[in-house]
Parts: sequence; structure tokens; C-alpha cells
Amino acid sequence: MEELVQRIKEDGRVLGEGVLKVDSFVTHQVDPDLMEAIGYRFAEVFAQAGITKVVTIEASGIAPALFAAKKLEVPMIFARKAKSLTMDEELLTASVYSFTKQVTSQISISRKFLSSEDKVLIIDDFLANGQAAKGLVELCQQAGAQVDGIGIVIEKSFQDGRDLLEEMGMRVVSLARIASLKNGEVEFLEGDA
Repeated sequence: MEELVQRIKEDGRVLGEGVLKVDSFVTHQVDPDLMEAIGYRFAEVFAQAGITKVVTIEASGIAPALFAAKKLEVPMIFARKAKSLTMDEELLTASVYSFTKQVTSQISISRKFLSSEDKVLIIDDFLANGQAAKGLVELCQQAGAQVDGIGIVIEKSFQDGRDLLEEMGMRVVSLARIASLKNGEVEFLEGDA
């Protein structure tokens, strides 16, 4: 997706060989027009899959997931990283390790929102080691839901997340694929869509 790649080139900042900061348009301040274009692109790619739910993890995956769900005309569910007092029903839970935050979180979704009738599209902002997406797949599998694809906004292709997910039988579609962040420079591979 050329618009996303161009924005990374203009506004992304390399903070080390493994960290790309995109807080001015994805992970802190959000560019709604770009998120709409990203969400709609995922919806186009998965339009024929019969998706019934779009699932993401809070917080940075919510914006692109919401636009994908809007275009697909289905609900969007986000996994919570902390249990709310109002979440008193039976929960689907999984452990997720965050490379960026160096912490393991318990993520959860209420069982009432996912079932064996659902065909799910997972959306996430970054794919590095694949742990967040893997955790979301596990939540969906606990509900008996079928995961038909994983849409990634930015993939760090030099890490092993894609391999992990593909070994699980998942279809991964990344809009921007980064080959390297060496020497403060972003090098790209061709995106999947």
C-alpha cells in the first residue's frame, strides 16, 4: 500500500535495529484518513471470505480494524489487556508477550461475542514476533471460530512472526513489509496488498 509506505518514509523514526516509531500516525496520534484507507484495503482483500467478525487487540489495532469492519459491515471486537469490572461473564483468555513493552499481558474477549459460527479477520498494527496475533488466534480457536486471515499494517519481515503464523496455517496479509531497520534506515519489501 503505497500511501502507508510513503507515510512511514516521511514520518516513521527508527529507534534501533528492531524498533520503528510511528506514533504520529498509528500508535499514539492516529491519522483517520490513512486508517480508513488501510481498513478498506483489508476489507477489499478479504471481501470474498465471508467474514462475520473483525478482531484486534487494544489499542493501536482498533482504528484500522474498525474501518475494515465498517466496510465489511460486521462487528469489530477488541481484546482487552486488562479485565474491566464490567466484564463479569465467561472470558476467552490468552497470554501475549509484547516485544516493545517487554511485558506479558493476559488478553481477553467475552465468550458471548465469538462463536463457532464466526469467520474472523484479525487485524493488528505490527507484526514482529507474532505473539499478539498468535494470542488472538488462540482466543478465536477457544470459541470455535474460524480465522480466515490476519491483516497486518506494518510487518517487520526480518523477525519471525510471519513464519510462526504461517506454520499455524494462517493467511497473513501485510500492507507494509520492512526488510531492515539497520543504520537508521527503513528498507522495504513489497507488501502483500
